[in-house]
Amino acid sequence: MRHHKRARSQMAAIDQINVTPLLDLTFLLLIAFMITMPLMEYGTQISEPEMNSEELPTEDFQSVTFTNDGSILLGKETVSKEQLFDRLRRLKSDAPKTQILLRADGNRSYNDVIDLMALIRRSGFVDVTLVTQAEGK
Repeated sequence: MRHHKRARSQMAAIDQINVTPLLDLTFLLLIAFMITMPLMEYGTQISEPEMNSEELPTEDFQSVTFTNDGSILLGKETVSKEQLFDRLRRLKSDAPKTQILLRADGNRSYNDVIDLMALIRRSGFVDVTLVTQAEGK
């Protein structure tokens, strides 16, 4: 009888799954992604003009990047002007408090940047923030 009770207690220990290591791994991955995602947002290489400016928003924003070769990126995806207009209109209706950050290469002409800014304004976003580098960097 004693041997039977011992086998039962060993089986009871196997029935329980310890999820603590799984939770530790999940939280570690969550922290890693929270740290790396903002850094990935600015992975496109452009040289922004220099100017003293205010701090950029850290949440509820969408970035539009205008590269030196004339490509337009919404977040990380290359889009045409028509696609940009359509997606920003949808974004404005879905999340009206979203801010638009316009990152344009400093070598782009003033007229090109203003045209892109006008397109963003026509899509419904009145307040567009131009991203610049800090002076002296």
